[in-house]
Amino acid sequence: MKFLLTSGGISNPSISDALVDLLGKPIAESTALFVPTAVYPFPGGAERAWKAVHGRSDIPLCQLGWKSLGLLELTALPTIREENWVPAVREADALLVWGGDVLYLTYWLRRSGLADLLPSLTDTVYVGVSAGSIAVTPYNCDAEFDLAFVPDGSDRGQDADRALGLVDFTLYPHLNHPEMEDTELSSIQKWASGIPVPTYAIDDNTAITVVDGKVDVISEGDWKLVNP
Repeated sequence: MKFLLTSGGISNPSISDALVDLLGKPIAESTALFVPTAVYPFPGGAERAWKAVHGRSDIPLCQLGWKSLGLLELTALPTIREENWVPAVREADALLVWGGDVLYLTYWLRRSGLADLLPSLTDTVYVGVSAGSIAVTPYNCDAEFDLAFVPDGSDRGQDADRALGLVDFTLYPHLNHPEMEDTELSSIQKWASGIPVPTYAIDDNTAITVVDGKVDVISEGDWKLVNP
C-alpha cells in the first residue's frame, strides 16, 4: 500500500499536497472509505464517531471534499459475505482510518480480515490518524493506556504491545501535545529505548509517507527520529 500516517489528520497544506500526490489526482476526484472503529471504546465514542463521519471533528479528514465517502465498520465485517464488502475496499482510492484505541483497532483489523487484505491494495492510499497510524507499525506505544478499556474477562489484551507491522518503524503521535500525558520528547525517548526499530515522534502538523518502502517526513511542525 501507499501510506500517509498522520497525528492530526490533513492539518496543513503540505500534508494535503502529499495526499494528492499519493492519490495521483485531486481529492474531489477520489473515493474513500472511512473506518471509525477505533474510537468506540472511549467514553462518548458513539458521538465522536458521528462527528468524525459528518466532518464535525476538529481533525480534518472526512470533510476534505471527497468525490464519494463510504463507511467501513470493521466490527460488522465478520458477519457480512466477503463479496459484499471486499470489492468496495479494492475500488476505493483511500482508506481513512480514524484514531482512538490502537488495541481495539488492531483486534478488529485482524478479525475482520481487512489486515490480511491490506498488503494486496497496491494502488490504495491508507490514511491513518493517530491510532489509525500506529496500527500499521510493529509496536503499540499506547498499549498500557489501551488495556484500561478492555472488558473484564476479554482476551483482547493479549500481545497488547504489538500492532500489524506493515511498516518497519514505530510511530508516536501528538508530540508535545499540551493535553496529553507522556507526549513530551523525553517520555517518548524513554519508551522508544525499549523498541528494536526506529521510532518517529510527530506532532499534529507532521505526517509520514511510505511508498514502496521509502519513508518521507512531511512537516510544518515538529518531529524527531529516535533510533534504537
